[in-house]
Amino acid sequence: MRIIGLAGWSGAGKTTLLKGLIPTLIARGFSVSTIKHAHHRFDIDHPGKDSWHHREAGATEVLVSSGVRWALMHELREEAEPDLPALLARLSPVDLVLVEGFKREPHPKIEVYRADNGKPFLHPGDPSIIAIASDGEVEGAAIPVIRLDDFGAIADLVVARATAADHKPG
Repeated sequence: MRIIGLAGWSGAGKTTLLKGLIPTLIARGFSVSTIKHAHHRFDIDHPGKDSWHHREAGATEVLVSSGVRWALMHELREEAEPDLPALLARLSPVDLVLVEGFKREPHPKIEVYRADNGKPFLHPGDPSIIAIASDGEVEGAAIPVIRLDDFGAIADLVVARATAADHKPG
């Protein structure tokens, strides 16, 4: 498996980019999975559902399965949040893993940037950022800048620059 990330501030368009990039990569014959980091408490379960009751009763893991999909929920309880390599190890093998978030990790990343967000760039202080996907011009950038909606060019970059998921920089 090879990995590349999308990093940027909230509201920059990371998820919108992924929604266009995933089908572009699949059309080129790649299998794709994603990992999304959430900075807040999130839930994919709903109060009152059986699986929710299982978790609330103290189960460490609850696996829900149907003829359409399955999902494994793991409650950390007092455990530390797993790092990116530990999460990658849980994925089934695919050609490419696109990581949304984990912007402080050292894997290669494309910075997603919108000037209207009013946030600073990440790339000057992060050598892992290999390109910028932006909705406008980026003056003086020392790395490639690609239009945020140019899914073909971004897919080219992903295929060329994604690294082995077990890659340890340095």
